[in-house]
Amino acid sequence: MAEAYIAAVARSAGGRRGGRMAGWHPTDLAGAVMRGLVDHAGIDAALVEDVIMGCACPGGEQGANIGRYAALAAGFPETVPGTTVDRQCGSSQQALHFAAATVMAGLQDVVIAAGVESMTRVPMGLPWTLAAKHGFGTYRSPGLNARVGDEPFSQFTGAEKLAAQFGFDRETLDRFALDSHRKAAAATEAGHFAAEIVPLEIMLEDGTREMHDRDEGIRADSTLEKIGQVKTLTEGGVVTAANASQICDGAAAVLVCNEAGLKATGATPLARIHHMSVLGGDPIVMLDTPLAATERALARAGMAIGDIDLYEVNEAFAPVPLAWLHATGADPARLNVQGGAIALGHPLGASGAKLMATLVSALHRTGGRYGLQTMCEAGGMANVTIVERL
Repeated sequence: MAEAYIAAVARSAGGRRGGRMAGWHPTDLAGAVMRGLVDHAGIDAALVEDVIMGCACPGGEQGANIGRYAALAAGFPETVPGTTVDRQCGSSQQALHFAAATVMAGLQDVVIAAGVESMTRVPMGLPWTLAAKHGFGTYRSPGLNARVGDEPFSQFTGAEKLAAQFGFDRETLDRFALDSHRKAAAATEAGHFAAEIVPLEIMLEDGTREMHDRDEGIRADSTLEKIGQVKTLTEGGVVTAANASQICDGAAAVLVCNEAGLKATGATPLARIHHMSVLGGDPIVMLDTPLAATERALARAGMAIGDIDLYEVNEAFAPVPLAWLHATGADPARLNVQGGAIALGHPLGASGAKLMATLVSALHRTGGRYGLQTMCEAGGMANVTIVERL
């Protein structure tokens, strides 16, 4: 079986809800990042044999198979097809797994795995809440309810349950959030994100135009006191908007090739995909599956957590990476070394490809060999990807 290589990575700088990226239609946003990807790699877009696009809310402006239309918006030849994957927050990480599996099987040689989410223009949950509002029902079927009961699937409830399970108090979560902002601010000032970000033109309120190339959500001046003033999401809880991921507009893309694809494109591989897996868990708690998924992934890869140089664990809520650290015994100094979604934003379906772009870039900057990426996903799932820097 052929190997799967990451030959290029790209992402947009994140935008706050209603912020600097709000003017970008998500199809054009994804297309611009994919165009930046192939331009950075210096390859002919006609060599791309498929686009696999992750999107957690594929409706409205993100509906009708955004993967195909983003490829057209990118200016790719009409011969480049596209499809859309929904594994909720893990959508573009799953897109990467599908792309890698395809080139490993030799069915195609050059595939783009990408993701997009404009949470300003397509609010979280819109496709199913709007359907229910107009009388088209809900995904909560009688059969599903018979299996899991009537308790709602709420990531916010899951975050509180996870914090309680591991005994994380409010200050612990807030300190983690502050650290995320500090690391992200330091990485931005040092230029560590420059190689992965595709600058995009935006229009300001006064009508002037400028390039958006810095993640908008980072609060460099944040303090523990400021974070501590934010109200909890539930009465008596510990989770707040300040120690959870930021709603974000963004897109990301990864160029995946096998040996034949590298030869055809002339691209230089950045990393080799060493392991891919996905696991299901408790759909009610929902957020703890990365713990078991990481344990199983390491066992299948014949590795120990100490073999991994850098970890990217999505900061959907502070209890998730903190619980992951506790369960795995991982070194906190290797976790989300340039900040995470609490500071940089979590553009749902784009986050898998976004984290991989950051992980591969960070491995090259630090000289680390192996990197591991995982994230919690609605329904109680988690993908795990281990890559080797080349």
